[in-house]
Amino acid sequence: MTFDEFTSAIAQGKACPNDLPPALQGLWIDKQGNWDKAHRIVQNAPDADSAWVHAYLHREEGDIGNANYWYRRAGKSKSNATLAEEWEEIAKSLLANVPTTV
Repeated sequence: MTFDEFTSAIAQGKACPNDLPPALQGLWIDKQGNWDKAHRIVQNAPDADSAWVHAYLHREEGDIGNANYWYRRAGKSKSNATLAEEWEEIAKSLLANVPTTV
């Protein structure tokens, strides 16, 4: 799945595919305006990608201390980009590892 396909499907209001990894599901759901559901998806996922999205979500929420904790868990540096830029950076990075037929 390309970044353009990902963002186009979100903008069209399509349902998030269940076969996407939790981190990408979290980004999808967050972009559709459901922070709580996005947070639930990634908060218990054990992978570093979900921790990265979890950090982003807490940064979006304004809870910087919690965001910093999750950046460390993800092995990432705290982002100084805008939220929109960081969302795009994360999505592009994660989509690079997803098959194109998702």
